[in-house]
Amino acid sequence: MSNDKHIELTASEIGTLWTQYQSKTLAVCILKHSINNTDDHDIKLLMEDTLSIMNTQVSKVSEIFGKEDYPIPQGLTKEDVNMDAPRLFSDKLYLLYLLSASYLSLNMYAMSLAMAERGDIIDYFSESLTITIKEHKRIKELAEDKGIHIHAPHIPVPEKIDFVKKQSFLTGWFGNRRPLNSIEISNLVVNAQQNALGQALITGFGQVAESKDVRRFFERGRDISGKHLEIFQSLLREDYLSEASTSLVSEVTDSKEAPFSDKLMMNLIDSLIAASIGQYGVSMAKSPRHDLGVHYARLSAEAANYSNDGANMMIDQGWMEQPPMAANRKNLAK
Repeated sequence: MSNDKHIELTASEIGTLWTQYQSKTLAVCILKHSINNTDDHDIKLLMEDTLSIMNTQVSKVSEIFGKEDYPIPQGLTKEDVNMDAPRLFSDKLYLLYLLSASYLSLNMYAMSLAMAERGDIIDYFSESLTITIKEHKRIKELAEDKGIHIHAPHIPVPEKIDFVKKQSFLTGWFGNRRPLNSIEISNLVVNAQQNALGQALITGFGQVAESKDVRRFFERGRDISGKHLEIFQSLLREDYLSEASTSLVSEVTDSKEAPFSDKLMMNLIDSLIAASIGQYGVSMAKSPRHDLGVHYARLSAEAANYSNDGANMMIDQGWMEQPPMAANRKNLAK
């Protein structure tokens, strides 16, 4: 451990720390405004504690970069928040956003920890993962207490273990389709919930964005996420399973004043799209029924195309901070 200061950060460590800084500074901005507009005491207290954690993590990443004489990213700042703007979302949506963010953070920290090599970086991600596990449990328990958390469907307990005997297990489009298995159900539930939340967020952002082009981009995203949500719900309905999520658009207020800059809102939606594409990939790999794989491939392509259009808009506006890059050896050789 004492020799860690002599070991340079790897590309993986730099990339994960840089990504952490971007996501946490964005979360800080959202939490500051949300805390200022939350009525529920319990949810407000949770947000305040979460904000404290986010600020600590931002400081730790800044400290790591500072010790390495590495440029500290800009991320999102107080300039991207309008604290005087009225609330855009209900307390329920604030809590569901926290639940989704903690779910994504669990995956991100686990992956970052697996890629870390230097002792202090391993310690940082281990500590962050432990804290996030506790926070996720706390958020889920509060959502349960408030009657907000929607449970995944239940399925019968099998009488005994069994093994697949027929190729029809893979059948999707033709023939008699088998019922969904538990793993397929769990992925459909996660994807439905993420799209329900995304649709609500992007609906609100579409109301308040300053740029007409950004508003149109958000309106397009609202329709895409709504379509994806309906596909996942319909697949669950086919097997008479509870849909595990409903539209959350009603949790958006009628405010027309932006609490956040177009830059922040575009960055948040960009990160949510990336998370969805990643989740679709995992879902496709874990879904042996052919029709599900086709759905995930098609929806991934649609999301990727939408993401690419958003990235181009962000680049044109100077809103996309460039991540650390490898040296361009081809140019250096000229």
